[in-house]
Amino acid sequence: MDKLKKVLSGQDGNNDDLNILQAANEASTLGWGTRVKGFIACFLIGVFCSVMGVCLLWVPHLGLILFIVFYTFGNIASLASTMFLLGPLKQLKRMCDKTRALATIIMLLCLALTLCGAFWWKNFGLALLFCILQFLAFAWYGLSYIPFARDAILKLFTLCIK
Repeated sequence: MDKLKKVLSGQDGNNDDLNILQAANEASTLGWGTRVKGFIACFLIGVFCSVMGVCLLWVPHLGLILFIVFYTFGNIASLASTMFLLGPLKQLKRMCDKTRALATIIMLLCLALTLCGAFWWKNFGLALLFCILQFLAFAWYGLSYIPFARDAILKLFTLCIK
C-alpha cells in the first residue's frame, strides 16, 4: 500500500526538489485513508449514476433526458474521483499529458455537447450520438493509464479487419 501511495503521489524514487504540485499535495489536509475513501465513494457514485441513467432510459417522455443527465454526471463523478488520489492539480496535469491530451479534449467536448444537444438544441438523436462518443472517449482516456492497453486494442482491431 505504501508503494502505491508513493507512486500515486509522485514520490516513486525521484529525489528532485519539491515542485509546486508536490508542495500542494503535501499541504493537503486529507490523509491517505481519507483520500482512498473519497475516491471509492466518488467512483461508486459515478457508476451508480451511470447505471441509473441507463435504467431511466425507458421512462416515458423524460427517459432520454434523465439518461443524458445521469450518465454525464456519472462520468464527471468517475473522472473527479481520481482527484482524491492524486490531487486536482496533478490530475489536471496528467490529463494534459501528450499521451492523453486528445482523448481528454474529446471526452470533455463530448460531455458538453451531450448536454447542449439535450437542453439547448433539443435534438435527442444528436445528444445520444454525443453520449456514445462520450463513452468511447472516456474508455480511450481510461485505457491510457494502463500500459500498452491502447496498442493492444488497436492491434486487436487491425487483426479483426484483416
